Amino acid sequence: MRDSPVKSNGFRLKVWGRNACFTRPEMKVERVSYDVITPSAARGVLEAILWKPAIRWKVTQIDVLYPIKWESVRRNEVGSVMSPRTKGLFIEDQRQQRAGLLLRDVAYTIHAHFEITDKAGAEDTVVKFTEIFLRRAEKGQCFHRPYLGCREFPAEFEVFSNGKTLPEAIPETRDLGWMLYDIQHDSANNNRTPHFCNDNCRPSFFRAGLNKGRMLIDEKEVRS
Repeated sequence: MRDSPVKSNGFRLKVWGRNACFTRPEMKVERVSYDVITPSAARGVLEAILWKPAIRWKVTQIDVLYPIKWESVRRNEVGSVMSPRTKGLFIEDQRQQRAGLLLRDVAYTIHAHFEITDKAGAEDTVVKFTEIFLRRAEKGQCFHRPYLGCREFPAEFEVFSNGKTLPEAIPETRDLGWMLYDIQHDSANNNRTPHFCNDNCRPSFFRAGLNKGRMLIDEKEVRS
């Protein structure tokens, strides 16, 4: 076991898309987005490009590249989930209309690095995974299409390497309030489904804010 985490150098990844929804958990059934991408959603984009048990991604900063714009929608959704015991689902009986407040025309630069975990083997090194990530990101390869909060909002991505100039963040400074940092799942619950939260989930939050379009993320400021 390693005495301290071995981490990579920093990566910069631009992500953008037509719509996004980084849902506020306090809004219950109505989907209302945070003003900017959350650290967990940003980590999800990175994991879509490269995920291995041997590494853990850490997001340290997010730059907002486009002005924050909103779009209100109303959608029909199904209010129940099919199970193996049911033969079918009659949509007309389960249809519910839900409101959503989405972000429109979004773009961010994600600043992150990865740490080598205790599950790494002798052949798992920082250099190895750095080369794999850069190669995959430069070719547009991913395990699944990354998305911006919800799977219906796919994300495009581009990695900044070889001295590429970073795009400018928006000139905006303001408090964003408490934002979801991550959801920790009880590792003892081996049958958990990571997309749903139950009694074995522990959400954590941090006080978010923009400083000239940049949101810094300090793990020391995270509260459960």
